[in-house]
Amino acid sequence: MSVYLGIDIGTSGTKTLAVREDGQILASATATYGLDSPHPGWSEQSPEDWWKATVKTVRSVLKEGKLKPEEVKGIGLSGQMHGSVFLDKSGEVLRPALLWNDQRTQEECDEIEKLAGGRRKLIGMVANPALTGFTAPKILWLRNREKRNFDRTVKVLLPKDYIRYRLTGEFATEVSDASGTLLLDVKQRCWSQALLSRLDLDRALLPEVYESEDVSGRLTKSVAGQLGLSEGVPVVGGGGDQAASAVGNGIVKRGVISATMGTSGVVFAHSDEVQIDPGGRVHTFCHAVRGKWHVMGVVLSAGGSLQWYRDEFAQQEAARAKRLKVDPYELLTEQAATAPLGSEGLFFLPYLTGERTPHADPYARGAWIGLSRRHGKSHLVRSVIEGATYAMRDSLEIIREMGIPVREIRVSGGGARSEFWRQVQADVYGNKVVTINAEEGPAYGVALLAAAGTGAYKDVVEACSATIRIVSETKPAAKGRKQYDAGYAIYTQLYGSLKDQFATIARHIGQT
Repeated sequence: MSVYLGIDIGTSGTKTLAVREDGQILASATATYGLDSPHPGWSEQSPEDWWKATVKTVRSVLKEGKLKPEEVKGIGLSGQMHGSVFLDKSGEVLRPALLWNDQRTQEECDEIEKLAGGRRKLIGMVANPALTGFTAPKILWLRNREKRNFDRTVKVLLPKDYIRYRLTGEFATEVSDASGTLLLDVKQRCWSQALLSRLDLDRALLPEVYESEDVSGRLTKSVAGQLGLSEGVPVVGGGGDQAASAVGNGIVKRGVISATMGTSGVVFAHSDEVQIDPGGRVHTFCHAVRGKWHVMGVVLSAGGSLQWYRDEFAQQEAARAKRLKVDPYELLTEQAATAPLGSEGLFFLPYLTGERTPHADPYARGAWIGLSRRHGKSHLVRSVIEGATYAMRDSLEIIREMGIPVREIRVSGGGARSEFWRQVQADVYGNKVVTINAEEGPAYGVALLAAAGTGAYKDVVEACSATIRIVSETKPAAKGRKQYDAGYAIYTQLYGSLKDQFATIARHIGQT
């Protein structure tokens, strides 16, 4: 039996899957860890926590699946994008990693645009504007604010690529994750020497770039013993969590779109060519499919907004869920379904950690707008769900504007597990949404990449065709679509009305 491991280094935990060649999941394990925020808008983690979680989950799936070391034929890696791990000449971590949702680097983003010769020239070089979440501004922040650490840095790695280094001893990345550094020439699928020169950054700081299916290293003897695997197991390039999740959802052909409602929300479209939004509102990155690209919009707090609501306002529901031994989100979506469609004019802006698409504003903040005495908890929770879905539609509308066909939307993440939320998505998007048999996201996608990269399939498209199928579909309801179209028209005006106030608030609390 041939088995492939998919390891996903997430923000809240690491997940490892053992997947058989035919796509059947044999075992799954997750290990969680914390996140530090030493100042407002900062977000950091210890890379050592990722490594400990990797060891724990790999050993767990081998035990759960009763797998022999020799049965594991390949490993794929995925992880949270944009994070920065700074290593010294001994390969030791110099400081906690700066994460994708860290917002400290607005000044460095402005510096990058200036050094690049303006926003349009920057987009021309790397297909994307400078955003606070990306890796390049983090490198400049280290140079500007922690020069001693910068001077000791010899390599900068993304989260999953740090785990690759621990597994194989190789400094390597792949095109999909590297696209999110803001340092990759996305058209040519290699590091942009033009931008590196303008930023006065040494190319040697960055690892080698591979295609996502390519073997990038092999397990060392010492690590193989620690994990319970055989020495020399191939480790393929893998993918950034969004490209990997798209592979796991079968988004490897034109016209098939994914809408993933996790902590962040992502609308993802496959593209056979490089397609760039001139305004830089959505990202254009290399796909984890060889020689292909993707367009992606990101909502920083999509499902994360409902998680925040659960933690801060749903203690009673959480206690009841514990007594009933059900997921608290089941009770929250049941409660939301009792409120009228549109929440009787209550809107929620899900900008709890700033926003990326389409506003690229680290100072944007969440808000309820339209509150009245008529509104109760059911309205509040429904408006959070609707607001997060409206934010996802922002990305979908831009993708449509770019001429990318939207024939089918595959939904996943927390927003796909609820029948109620699937209907809200179908109505808000104005499009049929479907779910598939695989619900494991990035870890599943990189397991398929490992299978393709080690010869089980000729490529990842064949791997997806052989393993992924649709299991449910939800069509938009005429009444819901009409009302949400009207609601979305109001929603799109609210950010513009509040943008200046968001900046004023940021100055008031000393964030700028």
